[in-house]
Amino acid sequence: MRYRTRVTAPAALLGTMAALSVAAPAHADPETAAPGPETLGDPVFPALGNDGYRVLAYDLDVAYDATTRLVDATATLTITTTRELSRFSLDALGLDVHEVLLDGVRAAREQAGEKLRITPAAPLAAQRTATVTVTYTADPRAALAPTAWVPTPDGFAICPQPNAAHTVFPCNDHPSDKADFTFRITVPAGLKGVASGLPAGTEDLGDGRTAYRYRSREPMATELVQITVGDYVIKDRQGPHGLPLRDVVPAARAAALEPALALTPNLVSWIEQRLGAFPFETYGLLPCNNDASNAFDFTGLETQTLTLYKPNFLLQAERSIGSHMMHELVHSYFGNSVSPATWSDLWLNEGHADFYGLLYRYERGWADSLGLTTMEARMKDTYARGDQWRQSSGPVAAPNAANLFDSQRYLGGVLVLYALRQQVGESVFGAIESTFLERFRNASASTRDYIAVASEVSGVDQSGFLGAWLYGTKTPRMPGHPDWTVTPAGSAPRQPQNRTDGHWHDNSATL
Repeated sequence: MRYRTRVTAPAALLGTMAALSVAAPAHADPETAAPGPETLGDPVFPALGNDGYRVLAYDLDVAYDATTRLVDATATLTITTTRELSRFSLDALGLDVHEVLLDGVRAAREQAGEKLRITPAAPLAAQRTATVTVTYTADPRAALAPTAWVPTPDGFAICPQPNAAHTVFPCNDHPSDKADFTFRITVPAGLKGVASGLPAGTEDLGDGRTAYRYRSREPMATELVQITVGDYVIKDRQGPHGLPLRDVVPAARAAALEPALALTPNLVSWIEQRLGAFPFETYGLLPCNNDASNAFDFTGLETQTLTLYKPNFLLQAERSIGSHMMHELVHSYFGNSVSPATWSDLWLNEGHADFYGLLYRYERGWADSLGLTTMEARMKDTYARGDQWRQSSGPVAAPNAANLFDSQRYLGGVLVLYALRQQVGESVFGAIESTFLERFRNASASTRDYIAVASEVSGVDQSGFLGAWLYGTKTPRMPGHPDWTVTPAGSAPRQPQNRTDGHWHDNSATL
């Protein structure tokens, strides 16, 4: 449980993180117990989560029926209460719930909007550990908003980011509440079930079905879970220092996709030289067997240990995909190992992923989408847009649900990191990055945490400098470039920052 003590999100988000006590009473006083707050107070998605408990572990038992194309599942959550609870809720949408057990005893339940409310027979005491078991059926093809399901001709994959994991399994759906995960995926003959983490055994059920087990060695945020079923081949290869690399590839497209898959070992080597050893037990790609334009609204998604892609993207030449493959790989460090404390901290994920993805592009000599070939040239161009983006999209670290994945979080985040590197120098900047990743590994961290680390490592209070770059309504002067100018906010934008074709995640400069 060491990683839970490292979470330093705002107090409203963390709630009461009391130490566990094995001597805590099983039940609370009915006169003092109250329903848990049905929110974790996220500034972007305020309805997510419940502050009355924290999840220690999820065990997901999923069975896919190829005839009905439905999923029958049991989710078992081990939770620890943070206060006395007469009732608590899980995030859940579009799930046909059949039964809820609390410590093996049937509990009263109610589905209201995106919440599954659970009322125990007797109120739960604070600091109590309990097991919640939910049996349900889900339809991956159901029309839900949001939805994490990606139906395919032979099964499904999932894309939970940012607020849709609870359409796949009931959960405390917020990145600040990371937990351990185990999976059991039952599939009919001819299909494979795969999940985040490493294989933990298979079971022949004797009726043509096979159950595949997986376990994630490191804790995981709900938005990073991957579960997929399909006609796949598993391609294993070795990465740096013996790191197991595991790709999950549609069988009919395995040969065509091999050139892209073979790039991963060198990508991992490059990023390890800058950010340290890869933080997870394995890595690989999942080219989901669905290229439909409306299958999901991004090119790649960094589900933990297994990045989801549209296959057609990976069929391109290396110079067209290598930079974005680096972007997704960097998320293993920024976004997965260190998750955002709130969704307003998304720039830490996307800014870093684009920063290193662009560095990789320019080092390889590949021009970007604007025809530029150096980080300095791209940052000068981005700097000129600063006030326009702050007016139309708000400051870098102050998004809302509508503009969460626009260019301000990606390139705007890169510009902040570039400014910090200009301010402190390359070696100090590298020390800030490594210290931040080590301090908050397997936890969640906020923008405030990053500023604190930058101040500590540089030996100078960076709160004013970074505060202006992250929260200011005007673009600050760029250190080392007094000649750079900003286009006035009232001018017509020189480049759209929001896509209008529904692909709201695809604002990465690495594409």
